[in-house]
Amino acid sequence: MDERARRLWAGSEADVLGYGGVAAVARATGLAISTVRKGREEARAGARPEDVVNVRRSTGKRPYEVTHPEVWPSLEKLVDPVTRGDPESPLRWTCKSTHMLSGELLHQHGIRISDKTVAKLLRKHGYSLQAPNKSVEGAQHPDRDAQFEHINTKAQDCIDRGVPVISVDTKKKELVGNFKNGGREWQPQDEPELVDVHDFPSDAVGKAVPYGVFDVDANEGFVSVGVDHDTPVFAATSIEAWWQRVGAKRYPEAKELYITADSGGSNSSRSHVWKRELQRIADKRKISIHVSHYPPGTSKWNKIEHRLFSFISINWRGRPLRTFETIVNLISNTTNLGGLVVRARLDRRRYPTGKKVTAKELRELKIERDAFHGEWNYVIRPRTDMQ
Repeated sequence: MDERARRLWAGSEADVLGYGGVAAVARATGLAISTVRKGREEARAGARPEDVVNVRRSTGKRPYEVTHPEVWPSLEKLVDPVTRGDPESPLRWTCKSTHMLSGELLHQHGIRISDKTVAKLLRKHGYSLQAPNKSVEGAQHPDRDAQFEHINTKAQDCIDRGVPVISVDTKKKELVGNFKNGGREWQPQDEPELVDVHDFPSDAVGKAVPYGVFDVDANEGFVSVGVDHDTPVFAATSIEAWWQRVGAKRYPEAKELYITADSGGSNSSRSHVWKRELQRIADKRKISIHVSHYPPGTSKWNKIEHRLFSFISINWRGRPLRTFETIVNLISNTTNLGGLVVRARLDRRRYPTGKKVTAKELRELKIERDAFHGEWNYVIRPRTDMQ
């Protein structure tokens, strides 16, 4: 039916229904109440569909892509210039917004189209706004998986024997001051935390350096919040603080300690200072320290990242880290549904960079390297003649 015939038919049906008929027909057909009412009045006046000629027929607006079939091939070349268009296209090096694409279609192809229609075409053909995805890990060591298996096997063996297994690393350093911290938290309406507009390091109270120790079997964390540099001495001192305050009490019979760490940073597998400081702890605490490093580029697999640090970030999201004490308190009160317990302390000592290990000190280290990648897996034994 054309527009008029449809209106007359709907009006006739409404007239038959009587009171409430207009609203009922409008709901059933999707026509406007005013249209049904007008059709009823015309039907009562004796109008018939064939009485009027040249009635506008409701055919609907044809899609832009149907009336302009050349638009999509041209648009696709602009969106993906490397594989479908000109690799030297200037649009390859610009922001491909819908406004930019609309302008380029007019400039390069003479196609006049709005940015909203461009967006509809892109969505129709499976395009969407996407951010780059961090998934390319780069070149991997051929023994990467074998090292993971080595760490898992050794860690389980240590846990079965009652040997403490800890995962260590440095969390992202944080500027301390009245700065915005990512995330949101519940606040009274229109009463957000007021922070500085700019995060200038010169306005900061300092920089917090959280070094974490995560007890894998006990599901407990210990974090030393430093105020100076992230050095091997600071890392080893944080581990010793955990042993003195927590480890020795929880594992009073332990004569060994197993540490898993990244291959870089303050606990680098190549750092002589790191090994010398672990030797100092082994001598002082009379324990053998087993160490396994994750292969380069695999720090995200370190258990401390997703079992401790991630929950600390969740706990303090949206909170300005105005003081070092605030950071320590937020870390100490971190928990999760799995029963995570975290202890934290503030370490205000200075840890200068540039420390060196002499050749004599290096020769005196009591290191036993594993047959499988000794640069990653080794044991530091206590020296009985050293205090």
